[in-house]
Amino acid sequence: MTLDQAQQSPSLAARLSAIDTRIADAARLAGRDPAEITRIVVTKFHPASLVRELHELGVREVGENRQQELTSKQGELTELDLRWHFIGQAQTNKAASIRRSADVVHSLDRGRLADALDRVADSDDVLDVLVQINLTDDEGRGGVSPADAPALAEHVLSLPSLRLRGVMAVAPLDEEPASAFARLHDVAESVRGLAPDATWISAGMTGDFVEAIAAGATHLRIGSAITGPRPDRG
Repeated sequence: MTLDQAQQSPSLAARLSAIDTRIADAARLAGRDPAEITRIVVTKFHPASLVRELHELGVREVGENRQQELTSKQGELTELDLRWHFIGQAQTNKAASIRRSADVVHSLDRGRLADALDRVADSDDVLDVLVQINLTDDEGRGGVSPADAPALAEHVLSLPSLRLRGVMAVAPLDEEPASAFARLHDVAESVRGLAPDATWISAGMTGDFVEAIAAGATHLRIGSAITGPRPDRG
């Protein structure tokens, strides 16, 4: 980081550095190499200018929850070498817009969405996707049940324009993160049995990334702990 960068956004730089230090410490505590872990900065409701600041501080992996924000920010920042992760619930009628803007979709939770994303592919374009797992008993939550994950994974593997990377989940509010992520790890193992290259586990946010790392998470989704409070949307 240059002096100019630090002067430009010291609070942002400090928050980013603090989170990265905590990630590295948690990785070493778990006997893992911090380099194995990808930190995704979620910039929900923040302007594209913040993403530009993050890029100047070395951030290359950015996450968005909403298709409209993903499309807008990616379109405004096309000159930057960023990898865009879509992590929100996706509607099938937004598949084309998501596919045009995202490099990775973390929230693939049903066959119809997989079909829609595959159908709008351009020629030999390949999209990285993760199967979202619902770790709760609430069927209204996003994700497939752990029992149904292998079937969805097999379906994804049958679609030529999608590349199965692994699994994603959010820890339930009423369960200790460590136990929830241990169950996710088991699901990840079953999916890896079908696709040995599907090694990603997207799990862990600000409040539970330490437990996620201990359970083998490879991708963390960190928002306001880095970006600061979300702006008032009026």
